Amino acid sequence: DRRVGPKGVLRAAAGTHRVDGSEPRHGCQGKTGAWAQHSSLAMVLINVSQGYYVWDALYHEQAILSTMDVTTDGFGYMLAFGDLAWVPFTYCIPARYLAEHPSGLSNTLTLLFALVGVFGFFVFRSANSQKDTFRRDPNGICVKHLKFMNTKRGTRLLVSGWWGMARKINYTGDWLLGLSWSLLAGFGSIVCYFYPIYFAVLLVHRAWRDDHACSKKYGNDWIEYKKKVPYMFVPGLV
Repeated sequence: DRRVGPKGVLRAAAGTHRVDGSEPRHGCQGKTGAWAQHSSLAMVLINVSQGYYVWDALYHEQAILSTMDVTTDGFGYMLAFGDLAWVPFTYCIPARYLAEHPSGLSNTLTLLFALVGVFGFFVFRSANSQKDTFRRDPNGICVKHLKFMNTKRGTRLLVSGWWGMARKINYTGDWLLGLSWSLLAGFGSIVCYFYPIYFAVLLVHRAWRDDHACSKKYGNDWIEYKKKVPYMFVPGLV
Protein backbone atom coordinates (compact mmCIF):
# COMPACT_ATOMS: atom_id res chain seq x y z
CA ASP A 1 0.00 0.00 0.00
CA ARG A 2 1.14 3.49 -0.84
CA ARG A 3 1.28 6.08 1.88
CA VAL A 4 -0.37 9.32 0.90
CA GLY A 5 1.23 12.55 2.04
CA PRO A 6 -0.21 16.07 2.19
CA LYS A 7 0.74 16.76 -1.44
CA GLY A 8 -1.21 13.69 -2.58
CA VAL A 9 -4.30 14.83 -0.72
CA LEU A 10 -4.08 18.31 -2.22
CA ARG A 11 -3.68 16.92 -5.72
CA ALA A 12 -6.68 14.65 -5.21
CA ALA A 13 -8.77 17.56 -3.94
CA ALA A 14 -7.77 19.60 -6.98
CA GLY A 15 -8.84 16.77 -9.27
CA THR A 16 -5.44 16.44 -10.98
CA HIS A 17 -4.49 13.10 -9.38
CA ARG A 18 -6.03 10.26 -7.44
CA VAL A 19 -5.16 9.89 -3.79
CA ASP A 20 -2.67 7.16 -4.73
CA GLY A 21 -0.85 9.58 -6.99
CA SER A 22 -2.03 8.32 -10.40
CA GLU A 23 -3.71 10.57 -12.94
CA PRO A 24 -7.49 10.13 -13.31
CA ARG A 25 -9.13 9.35 -16.61
CA HIS A 26 -12.11 11.47 -15.69
CA GLY A 27 -12.65 14.59 -13.62
CA CYS A 28 -12.24 18.30 -14.34
CA GLN A 29 -9.49 17.83 -16.91
CA GLY A 30 -11.26 14.91 -18.54
CA LYS A 31 -14.49 16.90 -18.86
CA THR A 32 -12.90 20.00 -20.30
CA GLY A 33 -10.38 18.44 -22.62
CA ALA A 34 -12.76 17.29 -25.34
CA TRP A 35 -14.95 20.35 -25.61
CA ALA A 36 -13.01 23.26 -24.12
CA GLN A 37 -12.38 24.74 -27.56
CA HIS A 38 -16.14 24.99 -28.14
CA SER A 39 -17.33 26.24 -24.77
CA SER A 40 -14.46 28.19 -23.23
CA LEU A 41 -15.19 31.38 -25.19
CA ALA A 42 -18.87 31.27 -24.22
CA MET A 43 -18.01 30.56 -20.59
CA VAL A 44 -15.56 33.47 -20.45
CA LEU A 45 -18.02 35.86 -22.08
CA ILE A 46 -20.83 34.91 -19.69
CA ASN A 47 -18.65 35.35 -16.61
CA VAL A 48 -17.11 38.62 -17.79
CA SER A 49 -20.55 39.98 -18.70
CA GLN A 50 -22.10 39.01 -15.37
CA GLY A 51 -19.09 40.25 -13.42
CA TYR A 52 -19.27 43.63 -15.12
CA TYR A 53 -23.04 43.76 -14.61
CA VAL A 54 -22.59 43.27 -10.86
CA TRP A 55 -19.76 45.81 -10.70
CA ASP A 56 -21.88 48.34 -12.62
CA ALA A 57 -24.75 47.96 -10.14
CA LEU A 58 -22.39 48.70 -7.25
CA TYR A 59 -20.73 51.61 -9.06
CA HIS A 60 -24.10 53.21 -9.84
CA GLU A 61 -25.59 52.36 -6.46
CA GLN A 62 -27.02 55.85 -5.99
CA ALA A 63 -29.25 55.36 -9.02
CA ILE A 64 -30.82 52.27 -7.42
CA LEU A 65 -32.21 54.38 -4.58
CA SER A 66 -34.74 55.95 -6.94
CA THR A 67 -35.95 52.68 -8.46
CA MET A 68 -39.29 50.98 -7.83
CA ASP A 69 -37.59 48.35 -5.65
CA VAL A 70 -36.70 50.95 -3.05
CA THR A 71 -39.34 53.66 -3.45
CA THR A 72 -42.37 51.38 -3.77
CA ASP A 73 -41.70 47.76 -2.84
CA GLY A 74 -39.42 48.47 0.09
CA PHE A 75 -36.91 46.06 1.60
CA GLY A 76 -38.45 42.81 2.75
CA TYR A 77 -38.49 39.08 2.08
CA MET A 78 -38.81 39.50 -1.69
CA LEU A 79 -35.67 41.60 -2.05
CA ALA A 80 -33.72 39.75 0.64
CA PHE A 81 -34.41 36.30 -0.80
CA GLY A 82 -34.28 37.50 -4.39
CA ASP A 83 -30.94 39.31 -4.17
CA LEU A 84 -29.18 36.78 -1.96
CA ALA A 85 -30.51 33.48 -3.33
CA TRP A 86 -32.85 33.61 -6.30
CA VAL A 87 -30.96 35.99 -8.57
CA PRO A 88 -27.45 34.53 -8.08
CA PHE A 89 -28.59 30.97 -8.77
CA THR A 90 -30.74 31.83 -11.80
CA TYR A 91 -27.94 33.93 -13.29
CA CYS A 92 -25.56 30.98 -13.04
CA ILE A 93 -27.69 28.38 -14.86
CA PRO A 94 -26.12 28.93 -18.33
CA ALA A 95 -22.56 28.83 -16.95
CA ARG A 96 -23.38 25.74 -14.89
CA TYR A 97 -24.69 24.05 -18.01
CA LEU A 98 -21.49 24.90 -19.88
CA ALA A 99 -19.49 23.26 -17.10
CA GLU A 100 -20.93 19.92 -18.21
CA HIS A 101 -21.88 20.40 -21.86
CA PRO A 102 -20.46 22.12 -24.94
CA SER A 103 -22.42 25.06 -26.30
CA GLY A 104 -22.29 23.72 -29.84
CA LEU A 105 -21.98 27.28 -31.16
CA SER A 106 -19.52 28.55 -33.73
CA ASN A 107 -17.28 31.44 -32.75
CA THR A 108 -19.29 33.69 -35.06
CA LEU A 109 -22.58 32.88 -33.32
CA THR A 110 -20.94 33.15 -29.92
CA LEU A 111 -19.69 36.67 -30.66
CA LEU A 112 -23.04 37.62 -32.21
CA PHE A 113 -24.90 36.55 -29.07
CA ALA A 114 -22.37 38.43 -26.96
CA LEU A 115 -23.09 41.58 -28.98
CA VAL A 116 -26.80 41.16 -28.15
CA GLY A 117 -25.77 41.45 -24.50
CA VAL A 118 -23.52 44.44 -25.16
CA PHE A 119 -26.36 46.25 -26.94
CA GLY A 120 -28.81 45.36 -24.18
CA PHE A 121 -26.48 46.61 -21.48
CA PHE A 122 -25.85 49.83 -23.42
CA VAL A 123 -29.58 50.53 -23.60
CA PHE A 124 -30.10 49.57 -19.94
CA ARG A 125 -27.27 51.68 -18.53
CA SER A 126 -27.74 54.67 -20.84
CA ALA A 127 -31.47 54.92 -20.14
CA ASN A 128 -31.11 54.55 -16.38
CA SER A 129 -28.24 57.03 -16.20
CA GLN A 130 -30.15 59.54 -18.30
CA LYS A 131 -33.17 59.45 -16.00
CA ASP A 132 -31.08 59.55 -12.83
CA THR A 133 -29.05 62.52 -14.12
CA PHE A 134 -32.24 64.37 -15.08
CA ARG A 135 -33.73 63.80 -11.63
CA ARG A 136 -30.64 65.17 -9.91
CA ASP A 137 -30.08 68.16 -12.17
CA PRO A 138 -32.50 68.84 -15.06
CA ASN A 139 -30.20 71.63 -16.25
CA GLY A 140 -27.13 69.41 -16.45
CA ILE A 141 -25.08 69.49 -19.65
CA CYS A 142 -26.01 65.95 -20.65
CA VAL A 143 -29.77 66.32 -20.15
CA LYS A 144 -30.70 69.98 -20.54
CA HIS A 145 -31.67 69.36 -24.18
CA LEU A 146 -34.29 66.75 -23.23
CA LYS A 147 -37.97 67.56 -23.61
CA PHE A 148 -40.29 66.96 -20.69
CA MET A 149 -43.90 67.34 -19.66
CA ASN A 150 -44.89 69.23 -16.53
CA THR A 151 -47.48 67.61 -14.27
CA LYS A 152 -49.96 69.05 -11.80
CA ARG A 153 -47.93 67.41 -9.04
CA GLY A 154 -45.04 69.69 -9.95
CA THR A 155 -42.87 66.88 -11.32
CA ARG A 156 -41.53 66.40 -14.84
CA LEU A 157 -41.93 63.41 -17.13
CA LEU A 158 -39.37 62.89 -19.87
CA VAL A 159 -40.81 62.64 -23.39
CA SER A 160 -37.58 62.59 -25.42
CA GLY A 161 -34.25 60.81 -25.38
CA TRP A 162 -34.39 57.18 -24.32
CA TRP A 163 -37.60 57.81 -22.41
CA GLY A 164 -39.30 59.29 -25.44
CA MET A 165 -38.79 56.00 -27.29
CA ALA A 166 -40.54 53.76 -24.76
CA ARG A 167 -41.73 54.09 -21.17
CA LYS A 168 -39.79 51.02 -19.99
CA ILE A 169 -36.97 50.85 -22.49
CA ASN A 170 -34.53 50.12 -19.67
CA TYR A 171 -36.42 46.88 -19.03
CA THR A 172 -35.90 45.88 -22.66
CA GLY A 173 -32.16 46.43 -22.40
CA ASP A 174 -31.92 44.50 -19.14
CA TRP A 175 -33.86 41.58 -20.63
CA LEU A 176 -31.69 41.45 -23.76
CA LEU A 177 -28.61 41.18 -21.56
CA GLY A 178 -30.12 38.26 -19.65
CA LEU A 179 -31.18 36.62 -22.91
CA SER A 180 -27.63 36.82 -24.23
CA TRP A 181 -26.34 34.73 -21.28
CA SER A 182 -28.75 31.96 -22.21
CA LEU A 183 -28.00 32.20 -25.92
CA LEU A 184 -24.28 31.79 -25.19
CA ALA A 185 -25.03 28.41 -23.62
CA GLY A 186 -26.45 27.17 -26.91
CA PHE A 187 -29.71 25.37 -27.56
CA GLY A 188 -29.11 22.06 -25.83
CA SER A 189 -31.51 22.60 -22.94
CA ILE A 190 -34.57 24.76 -22.27
CA VAL A 191 -33.38 25.00 -18.66
CA CYS A 192 -30.73 27.49 -19.80
CA TYR A 193 -33.57 29.80 -20.83
CA PHE A 194 -35.31 29.77 -17.48
CA TYR A 195 -33.98 33.19 -16.50
CA PRO A 196 -35.08 35.20 -19.59
CA ILE A 197 -38.50 33.49 -19.55
CA TYR A 198 -39.00 34.20 -15.86
CA PHE A 199 -37.54 37.70 -16.22
CA ALA A 200 -39.92 38.55 -19.08
CA VAL A 201 -42.91 37.61 -16.93
CA LEU A 202 -41.54 39.62 -14.01
CA LEU A 203 -40.87 42.73 -16.13
CA VAL A 204 -44.28 42.68 -17.81
CA HIS A 205 -46.00 42.35 -14.43
CA ARG A 206 -43.76 45.02 -12.93
CA ALA A 207 -44.46 47.41 -15.81
CA TRP A 208 -48.20 46.83 -15.37
CA ARG A 209 -47.95 47.56 -11.63
CA ASP A 210 -45.99 50.74 -12.29
CA ASP A 211 -48.42 51.89 -14.95
CA HIS A 212 -51.34 51.33 -12.56
CA ALA A 213 -49.57 53.24 -9.76
CA CYS A 214 -48.64 56.14 -12.03
CA SER A 215 -52.19 56.32 -13.35
CA LYS A 216 -53.40 56.94 -9.79
CA LYS A 217 -50.51 59.25 -9.01
CA TYR A 218 -50.71 61.53 -12.05
CA GLY A 219 -54.34 61.15 -13.15
CA ASN A 220 -55.07 62.83 -16.48
CA ASP A 221 -51.44 63.85 -16.84
CA TRP A 222 -50.53 60.17 -17.15
CA ILE A 223 -53.07 59.71 -19.94
CA GLU A 224 -51.53 62.65 -21.78
CA TYR A 225 -48.03 61.32 -21.16
CA LYS A 226 -48.93 57.93 -22.65
CA LYS A 227 -50.15 59.70 -25.77
CA LYS A 228 -46.73 61.33 -26.13
CA VAL A 229 -44.88 58.07 -25.36
CA PRO A 230 -47.25 55.32 -26.54
CA TYR A 231 -44.85 52.37 -26.49
CA MET A 232 -43.95 50.41 -23.39
CA PHE A 233 -40.91 48.28 -24.27
CA VAL A 234 -39.94 48.49 -27.94
CA PRO A 235 -40.32 51.68 -29.99
CA GLY A 236 -42.80 51.19 -32.82
CA LEU A 237 -43.85 47.72 -31.67
CA VAL A 238 -44.90 47.23 -28.06
